[in-house]
Formats: sequence, structure tokens, C-alpha cells
Amino acid sequence: MPLIALTGGIASGKSTIARRLAEHGAVIVDADAIVREVQSVGSGVLDRIAAEFGAGVIQSDGSLDRAALGAIVFSDDAARERLNAIVHPAVRQASTERFERAFADDPDAVVVYDVPLLVEARVDDPWEAIVVAHAPAAVRERRLVELRGASAHDARARIAAQVSDEERLAVADVVIDTSGSLAETIAQTDELWERLRG
Repeated sequence: MPLIALTGGIASGKSTIARRLAEHGAVIVDADAIVREVQSVGSGVLDRIAAEFGAGVIQSDGSLDRAALGAIVFSDDAARERLNAIVHPAVRQASTERFERAFADDPDAVVVYDVPLLVEARVDDPWEAIVVAHAPAAVRERRLVELRGASAHDARARIAAQVSDEERLAVADVVIDTSGSLAETIAQTDELWERLRG
């Protein structure tokens, strides 16, 4: 029952790897989806975010204004730490429940936690392996601009707001180089799957 952490910087190709592992049969637990869930309207987490960062981060329908909150935390390390202190414990609890449920359903499952902020929040958990999707910052910046419509300034700010490539690579058991073609990324992911099932 391997529990694998999959991480990588923004626009590193992590989602491509997760999709391919899911095609092979892995159970994917998506940290970003859990974050959206714990920040949903009516949640205690959303109430605490509003209390900490003000009504300006809440939209007229009561939901979180992610762009407004992002504008605050991506340029202010202390603000980002305050946000993480609110969100991370709730995400940890929800993700752990999903791991346990997946293994209860299938004790032989390969469970992959797709988590951008592994180094920041969960690096010491008992992972069977930590897989890092890696592409140089310049490649990721270009992807953010060309594929996601970010400005070059915003792309650089988002990359700079995350831990460094060196910090991520230092915790990696497996590195998948996503800077080449999609086929090359898929081939490396297929090889990883064979190792996980071997």
C-alpha cells in the first residue's frame, strides 16, 4: 500500500504526471481540490481567512476571491505564512482521511498525494517515495504566460513565492524531468509506475 507524494513548482507538469498515474490505476488525492473544499462557503476556514485578511477577499456571493487573496499573499511572505497556518491543518486532516479511506477500500492501492506545497507543509510525513516534477523556472514561466495567460511579472512572482527548485530536488526520491516533450514525461511516468508496482 504505497503512499506517494507528488510535488513540483507551479507549471512543472505535475498534473500531467498525476493524470497518467491515474490512468494506470493510482488513487489520486488532489491537495488543491481539498484546499478549495475546506475554503468553501460556510466553512470555518473561510471565516478565519475573512477575519484575517478582510472582507475584500470575499466575493459578493460569499465565496473566496482567490485573485484578491493571491494578490496579498504572493507578494508578502508573512501574509502567506498566516494563510498557511489557517489552511494547512484542515488540508492535512482531510487528506489523511482520504488516504485512510483509499487503503480501506483497496489495501493494495497506490495512493498518490498531488501536493504543490509538500516541502512547505508535509515533507516529514511517512511517504514511501517523494516524486518531484521538475522543469527549470524559465520553462515554467513561459508555460504560465503562454498556456495560462499570466503576465511575465505575475508568473515570476508566483514562481518566486514557492520554495526553490533546489529545496524540492533535495527531498526527491524520484525526479521526472518535464522540460522535454509530453511523450518524454509520459515515458518517465510509465517507468515510475512499473517501479511502484514491482
